[in-house]
Amino acid sequence: MNRILILLTFSVLSMALFAQSHPVTSRLPFKCDTLRITHAEEALGQMINSYRQSKNLPPVPFSAALSLVARLHAIDLAENYRPGGRCNLHTWSKSPYWSSCCYTPDHRNAACMWDKPRELTSYTGDGFEIAYYTSDETVPDIVLAEMALKGWKSSRGHHEIIINRGKWHDVDWKAMGIGMYRGYAIIWFGELTDEAGSPRLLH
Repeated sequence: MNRILILLTFSVLSMALFAQSHPVTSRLPFKCDTLRITHAEEALGQMINSYRQSKNLPPVPFSAALSLVARLHAIDLAENYRPGGRCNLHTWSKSPYWSSCCYTPDHRNAACMWDKPRELTSYTGDGFEIAYYTSDETVPDIVLAEMALKGWKSSRGHHEIIINRGKWHDVDWKAMGIGMYRGYAIIWFGELTDEAGSPRLLH
């Protein structure tokens, strides 16, 4: 079958993302026009922007494409990633829909991260990811959002990405994607405006 409807379940309350796969010959495996972000995902993005504004930095626009990448990765991590090994949270599993990689601390596979928005969506720029994980999958997503931001603030590398410090000081973030699923919170930043616009909120 050339086209497959993939149901990506992200909540026991029957909230789901439907992503239509393209033919194998297509450059874009997924479309982002069906994406709906949750209230908790929206809140996490707003928390990050509020924190940026406290540092006299502009808010970063929400991106539908990068939010789809974030959601897909959160689900992939929850379903396939095993914490504690040599591969960190930027790792992607084997799949017919994306290239896989074991992302190690030496960043040898950095291109696996940078290329994911182009690989999965219409977004043409590089993507830069920060990720948070708690083993307690019962934590409500709004609490997970607070935990994630607190964790990123306490990590120099993640903190500098959020507030454009260190090697990120001259970067102007034009797009931000948010994804959460079963203890994973994922943020993607990009330097290009997302032509797909902002994601819609799940009602």
